[in-house]
Amino acid sequence: MEQKHPSINLFRLLLKAGILFALFNFAFVFVNLEALGRLSLYNRLFPGRERFPFGETRASYNLSLYNLNAMFASHVLTGAEKSSDEYRVLLIGDSSVWGTLLTPEQTLAGQLNARALAACGRTVRAYNLGYPTISLTKDLMLLDQALAYQPDMVIVLTTLEAFPLDKQFESPLAANNAERIRHLITNYQLPLEPNDPALIHPSKRDQTFLSRRRAVADLIRLQLYGALWASTGIDQVYPENYERAQTDLDADLAYHGLTQPSELRGALALEVLDALMNAADVPTLLVNEPMLVSNGQNSGIRYNFFYPRWAYDEYRRLLAERAAQNGWNYLDLWNIAPLNEFTNSAIHLTPSGEALLADKLAEAIPMICK
Repeated sequence: MEQKHPSINLFRLLLKAGILFALFNFAFVFVNLEALGRLSLYNRLFPGRERFPFGETRASYNLSLYNLNAMFASHVLTGAEKSSDEYRVLLIGDSSVWGTLLTPEQTLAGQLNARALAACGRTVRAYNLGYPTISLTKDLMLLDQALAYQPDMVIVLTTLEAFPLDKQFESPLAANNAERIRHLITNYQLPLEPNDPALIHPSKRDQTFLSRRRAVADLIRLQLYGALWASTGIDQVYPENYERAQTDLDADLAYHGLTQPSELRGALALEVLDALMNAADVPTLLVNEPMLVSNGQNSGIRYNFFYPRWAYDEYRRLLAERAAQNGWNYLDLWNIAPLNEFTNSAIHLTPSGEALLADKLAEAIPMICK
C-alpha cells in the first residue's frame, strides 16, 4: 500500500520563516556589536596587522570599519605580550603616521623598529596607531583605548588641520562612535557639543539586524581578509602612478572661513590637545609633523593646499607658546623634508622622507624616556 506523505503548506512555511526573521531582526537590538569586535582570528590564527584596518578596495585586503574593538583586536599591539625588556612607544596621528603609499616597514613605526633603539635600558618597540583622517578628537579616542596596553611613551604627531573645532567630528570614525565621544567630552572636560548633529546617534530601528547588516558583514570580512594579509603582507594598493601633491596653489587667504591671525586661537580645539598630552601617565612627545612647502604659483600666499601662510605661522606660534607654558616635550619638524619627499599629499612622505622624521625621533626618545 502506497504511503502518503503529509503535504507542505508553503504559505504557512513562509509565514513562520518571516515571523522568525522578524523576531531575530528586532532581537538584534540587544546584540552588542562593539563587544563582538573583540572576537578575532588575528593574533591567533593570523598575525596581527601592523596598522589599523583602513581601505575601500578588495585589492588592498583591507576595509574601513567603525568598531574600535575589532580594529584593536586585529592590531599587532593586542597580541604583543610586553616583555620586561620592551620600551613600548605608541605613535598617534593621521594618515601620514598610518603610512599612505608606504609598506609597513617604510612607515615611521617600521623605520623606528628597524633602528633597534634603546631607551632607559630597554629596547624600543614602536606601534603604529595612526588612522587616516585628521582630527584631534579622533586621535584622543584611539589613545584613550590604547592606554590599556601599557605604553611607556606616547608620541602625538599632528598638524594644524587636526585642530579646527568645526571638523572635530568630521572623521567617520569619530562620528560613528558617539557614545565614546560623549565619554571623552565628560572625562576630559572638552569644550565640544555632545549632541552635535555630526555625531551619529542610532535609534532602536537603526540597531536592528537589517540596519546593521553592513557592520556585521564588515566584522566577517575583516576576518576573511586575515588570510590574504597573512600570506601577502598587503594592506593597501600601491599604484605605479599617482597624482603628486599640489604645488601650484590658489591665491586664497582664507582658512576655515578665517582671514586674520587674531581669529585663529578661538577656532582651534586646543583643549583637546591638552587632553592628548595629559591622557597617559608616561612621557608624551608632541610633534608638529613635516609638511610640504611649495615653491610654485602663489606659494608666497600659501605653503600648500591646506594652509595659507598667515594661518600656519600663527598656529606654530600658538603651539610653541602652549608647549612652553605646559612644559611639554615638543618638536617642531614642519620643514625638515624637502618638497620632493612628499607623495600625493602635503603631509604624506616618501620612505626617505619618513627616514628623516625617524632620525629626529630616534634622537628624542632616549632623551625623554623614564
